Amino acid sequence: MRGPVQGLQNLCHRLIFRAMTNTLLSLGHGYSARALAELLLPQGWRILGTTRTPEKAEALAKTGIEPVLWEEEALKAALAQSTHLLVSAGPGPDGDPSLNLIGDAIAAHAPNLYWAGYLSTTGVYGDHHGAWVDETTPLTPGTERGMQRVEAEAAWGAITGLPLHVFRLAGIYGPGRGPFAKVRAGKARQIIKRGQVFSRIHVDDIARVLAASIERPNPGAVYNVCDNDPAPPQDVIAHAAQLLQLPEPPKVDFAKAELTDMARSFYAESKRVSNERIKNELGVELLYPDYHAGLAALLRDESP
Repeated sequence: MRGPVQGLQNLCHRLIFRAMTNTLLSLGHGYSARALAELLLPQGWRILGTTRTPEKAEALAKTGIEPVLWEEEALKAALAQSTHLLVSAGPGPDGDPSLNLIGDAIAAHAPNLYWAGYLSTTGVYGDHHGAWVDETTPLTPGTERGMQRVEAEAAWGAITGLPLHVFRLAGIYGPGRGPFAKVRAGKARQIIKRGQVFSRIHVDDIARVLAASIERPNPGAVYNVCDNDPAPPQDVIAHAAQLLQLPEPPKVDFAKAELTDMARSFYAESKRVSNERIKNELGVELLYPDYHAGLAALLRDESP
């Protein structure tokens, strides 16, 4: 009888927490987390967002977010109040910053959490020479950042009892992160590398995917978060110029392009990322299924 009894206890526990005020603790409250907060706050959610300085805490509070200083005791107290957890803070050479600071506390408070999400990257798949990948594709990262993400995913997945969902994000764009500023300033270039394609995702669609997962929890699930149209990066730049009715930016061969080490590393990998799982399992209908729709929306939003 232990199995049925335990199952009933777990059900009762979930119902109790669903009856509580939904409270999301956002570790590393950045660009994507802010987009999710804009969806959840009107629904009556409490959002606890981390910050490292009192000045930034004041700015957070003005947006309806309850600021939590990035220090151990404050984070433990916030965790104890939370029904949901979103981890945006990325790993570095020293590992995952959230786990380094409060990993033990997260494990201790896991029964209080109904849902947890970790924002990873499609960089964990490595280079596939333009071929398609999905969530079942083996992880073969070719960059240090990709390797760190694989390690972080595994570390979060090792926390016993944590209802973890992993979201592998493609290249993120949205308000303040579009190509228009560079095109207008005449600084944009079409970097040409034969066979190079990237997947991308509008930040508002990231928020929709996260919200859909919160509504349909499936602990242990992994989701690719990208749009329907992997495309060469130069096509995006050229289309942005066309929308602005400006001359097409000059084309530069990748081998001769002046790029930062970070920018050059993005061109080390080429793949097309499948998003079928977010559509089939979560029922997500993307607002911006390709960069044409996404860039058009950004330009409309810029208009007075």
